[in-house]
Amino acid sequence: MGSVGTLPMGTVEPAESEMIHPTAVVDGAAQLGRNVQIGAYSVVGSKVTLGDGCQLHNHVTIAGHTTLGADCQVFPNAVLGMAPQDLKYKGELTRLEIGRANIFRECVTVHPGTAGGGSVTRIGNNNLFLVGTHVAHDCTIGDRCVLANSVQLAGHVKIEDYVVFGGLSGVHHFVTIGKHAMIGGVTRVTSDVPPFMVYVAARTHAQVRMVNGVGLKRRGFSETQIATLKNAYLRLFSRRARSSGKPIIEALEEMLAETPLDDNVEYLCRFMLRSMAHGRHGRYLESLRPDNKFAPR
Repeated sequence: MGSVGTLPMGTVEPAESEMIHPTAVVDGAAQLGRNVQIGAYSVVGSKVTLGDGCQLHNHVTIAGHTTLGADCQVFPNAVLGMAPQDLKYKGELTRLEIGRANIFRECVTVHPGTAGGGSVTRIGNNNLFLVGTHVAHDCTIGDRCVLANSVQLAGHVKIEDYVVFGGLSGVHHFVTIGKHAMIGGVTRVTSDVPPFMVYVAARTHAQVRMVNGVGLKRRGFSETQIATLKNAYLRLFSRRARSSGKPIIEALEEMLAETPLDDNVEYLCRFMLRSMAHGRHGRYLESLRPDNKFAPR
């Protein structure tokens, strides 16, 4: 580890060195972009790359082979890139790749990948991780997601774009959550969640409750697009649909055969068919694990 307050040679202009607090410990091999700010008592490891305009508040730790894109902000006591909590991990070289303009609030933890999961944890752009969020090894998170306080993601979870989580929700490993979905607070997610839907805790098990109409409207979906998805919800998830006795796979195939077929409805149907056809308890990613003898060929 380099000396207190030092910077890698040639990575910043001399005038910019004042943006690193003198109590910060920055390894001389770390790669720092322009206008990076590092607060008091923060620690940056030798294999870390910080993009232009990144800001680390006080008491931040960034370690391992970790890359942050431009304009990320990391708040006190967040820890990014430390070794994953996986007994199979034996110190092999794995990575944590983070895109631009992400915000990690206080006490967020994000771990790199493992050899058994592809060796990388990957986070896209413009995501918000609130206090106490945990992102485990080998997760993939898209763009513009919001994870509220104390959301816990197990390993190998995939989160598509524009997903919103309520606080204290937890996601089982190998789960995929479709784009524009919303997860209610204190919800236990053990199977794949369809895109565009609100998924919440119920008396016995979590379930799809409705279309995420408010979220879709905020993101520019038209009234017609939202109405079409609401009709799909009624045919697939409503109480009437569940009591009709028609298998959901049959309903999905009927919807896919209709013309013209709305692009969002097609994405919803194919997402669900893939999830139902493979994996354990509707977790498609679980079918892809290398030690699964039932994986699709």
